[in-house]
Amino acid sequence: MHKPMLCDSLPTASRTAAAILNLAQREDVTAEALAQLIQTDPALTGRILRFANAPAQGTRRPVASVIDAIDLVGLPAVRQFALSLSLIDAHREGRCEAFDYAAYWQKSLARAVALQSITAQASTVAPKEAFTLGLLADVGRLALATAWPEEYSECLRKADGEALIALERERFATDHDELTRMLLTDWGFPQVFIDALEQNHRDDFRDDDRTVRFARQLALARRIAEYQLAEEPRRMTLSPVMQTEARRCGLDDEDLAQLLRGPQAEWLDWTRVIGLAEDDQTGDAELSGRRPQVEERLHILLADDDPIMLIRLSRQLEAEGHHIASRRDGEAALAYAIEHEPEMVITDWHMKPMNGLELCKALRESALGSNVYIIMLTANESEDALVEAFGAGIDDYVVKPPSVRVLKARIRAGQRILTLHKKLARERKEIERYSTELAAANRRLELMANTDQLTGLPNRRYAMDRLEREWAQARTFGRPLSIMMLDLDWFKSVNDSLGHDAGDQALVHAARVMRETVRTSDVVCRMGGEEFLIIIPDTAGPAAIQTAERVRSAIEQRQPQGLELPRPLTASIGVADSTSAASLKDLLLKADSALYQVKQNGRNGVRYTST
Repeated sequence: MHKPMLCDSLPTASRTAAAILNLAQREDVTAEALAQLIQTDPALTGRILRFANAPAQGTRRPVASVIDAIDLVGLPAVRQFALSLSLIDAHREGRCEAFDYAAYWQKSLARAVALQSITAQASTVAPKEAFTLGLLADVGRLALATAWPEEYSECLRKADGEALIALERERFATDHDELTRMLLTDWGFPQVFIDALEQNHRDDFRDDDRTVRFARQLALARRIAEYQLAEEPRRMTLSPVMQTEARRCGLDDEDLAQLLRGPQAEWLDWTRVIGLAEDDQTGDAELSGRRPQVEERLHILLADDDPIMLIRLSRQLEAEGHHIASRRDGEAALAYAIEHEPEMVITDWHMKPMNGLELCKALRESALGSNVYIIMLTANESEDALVEAFGAGIDDYVVKPPSVRVLKARIRAGQRILTLHKKLARERKEIERYSTELAAANRRLELMANTDQLTGLPNRRYAMDRLEREWAQARTFGRPLSIMMLDLDWFKSVNDSLGHDAGDQALVHAARVMRETVRTSDVVCRMGGEEFLIIIPDTAGPAAIQTAERVRSAIEQRQPQGLELPRPLTASIGVADSTSAASLKDLLLKADSALYQVKQNGRNGVRYTST
């Protein structure tokens, strides 16, 4: 997957939210500066105040100002919440036919409210930051639906669950979980969030640190969200699973019942605030300024301080089928244009406090830039005035008082140019899509070249390349590095007595056991045949020996089902670390020597060599 190309078509923040993200990342940012920026967007202001006054925040007095809200919930929570809202507003619908956008956001919001309530009871992270993680914990699904709408529709129709993840990897050389972590990393979310996302689908949490506790809470929030949105028969199936997840979080049935009561009411409240409630969807669609589906209609913004003129022009242009929005001054028009991105702006010249010329310049300097067609209404046809207007960036002008017939003709001329721009944009997106598909194909080829096709583990080529990089980092930063050379004992007897198909099953089983036993940061590779290499970064000899013994024991205890092996499947393991190795070659030789000693002493053991 070619990340820069893909990211151009992935979900992005609105311009207001992007400005908040950028400002919040500056070291010298003040709460006053951030509050001033937020207050330029009345809708966002109201939602942030609602966010700060939510019951889970535990505040005793109502928060009535943005600056108080920032002080209460903190800069990180505000920037993450602004990002989340902008994604909801921008992606309420899309071109991926098999992707249920409304259900996606309903489930995301239910998960967010549940995770906020859970973390408020059992502190692992700030509840407000947990809210935004819950909201974006599956944003990778939205990313795939946005980047490859047709292709992802096919995937959604064919599979779900683990099968869908496998199909995503096959088709796009990535999956929605990996994309979620990539996007949240790019958006500056804390590492504990990324790590928790990576672990929350696992059932075998071996540690009990902060990340694992948060991962358990996220897993429970997922179950609560599924339960709240399910019909009664489905709830009967989900309830035992949800109770199991709750117990993993240290919650009994009464605690779980309380969690279900609180988030349910909070979730319903938020669906109305954000506009996800079913009875609010039509109105929100009209207010959001999304473009009509009919190609001949335009989204036009009228700006004039004469209310009679606005009413007259609005009625005439709406009769033509266009979607019309109107504002009485330049500042209000600019705020609307940046938020809703009209295709055409028709503005009077003389307005206060911002006139039409200043509005035009501001639009051209904004991200909207060249994508908007601007017609100026003016009573001044002098050469100097027109040169100044075109210099500011207008595309056309109509003399006031405007002839509606002439204005309509000018609009049709502008529409032809906008149609051409749309065509060019579609062609550019098509080229980008082909480029992205080519990059994904190259990624798949690269993965195939570095992957053992039988076990799915990295192969010898990848192992040696990764080991060189880990060795270089260990030497540069003075960190320990350990490796394990592993052979499956008497494996030839499996092939000889049961055949190669049975041998392949045993290899796949052993590979899965190894991968599930080591840490996520450890790398299990198949070197060939029954030989494996496990790279253990940031680990010295004693800890590596413990890991090796854990792997050996797991292989011995978890025998493959359905195979009558001539003898139990066991492993011999040689361990070496960088503290006693002069070079990478020396490290490999020491591990190989240790492995040889295990075999000489009867196999099914672990040996560490430091000399």
